[in-house]
Amino acid sequence: MTLDTGLWLCGAVEEAALTLLLLRTRVFRHFPAFVLFICWSWFSDTLLFAIQSLPADTFFHLYEVQLVIDSTMIFGVLVELSWSVLRPIRKSLPRGSWMGIALLIALAGLVVWPVAGLTLPHLAPAGRNLFRLQQTFAILRIVVFLVMAGFSQILSIGWRDRELQVATGLGFYSIVSLAVSVLHTYQVVGPYSHWAPLYHRMDEVVMVSYVGVLAYWVASFAGKEAARMDFSPQMEQLLLTVARGARTARSRMATTSAPGEPNSPEQ
Repeated sequence: MTLDTGLWLCGAVEEAALTLLLLRTRVFRHFPAFVLFICWSWFSDTLLFAIQSLPADTFFHLYEVQLVIDSTMIFGVLVELSWSVLRPIRKSLPRGSWMGIALLIALAGLVVWPVAGLTLPHLAPAGRNLFRLQQTFAILRIVVFLVMAGFSQILSIGWRDRELQVATGLGFYSIVSLAVSVLHTYQVVGPYSHWAPLYHRMDEVVMVSYVGVLAYWVASFAGKEAARMDFSPQMEQLLLTVARGARTARSRMATTSAPGEPNSPEQ
């Protein structure tokens, strides 16, 4: 059995164990997007491993579909984590505030998109956008993790809170995969290249990091969840003020743009 096969088997077993653990502990009630993402990861990883002997073109097209679905689910997980952090004051926030969070993350993705292209290797046109899509969401996962970890005291979360546990796993794996992909751009692979033996080894480092993240999640979710702390009065007031300001701004924009209203430019 090769090292790649062994790492895949470890990952598949851990993904299956984590899925059962998340369902048994009813984590899906608070993190349905994350649970769905883990289930999808197990299914897609198993499928890609099973069809790796298919012709390269067929495998690449299936990988394209898998990556697009994977990125969509990651977007949902990031929105879910950001929304869950605000759990102590969600009842006081305007209805539909989670859509504002989704919009902010989408705008952040648009900003990151050209940055992800800076490490773009020499790929065929068909692979360029997929690589950039992968790098964009890797950077977004890192940013969300750094924000949560850096402002954990302000956000009243700790390492025993599910939000930070999920973000930590996503962030660590993304840091490793992003670092390896950047290093790959400086490697020239060929029969006489001194990088050739190390190129795939670095990919295996990414696989090891993912197996480690799955083990961390299994250990974390097997333990008891910490009671969520409330925000400090000052922080709660600040967040509510920002939310009210955003709602007021949207109302003014809607009033200004509505035809037939006194403030409409058409009057």
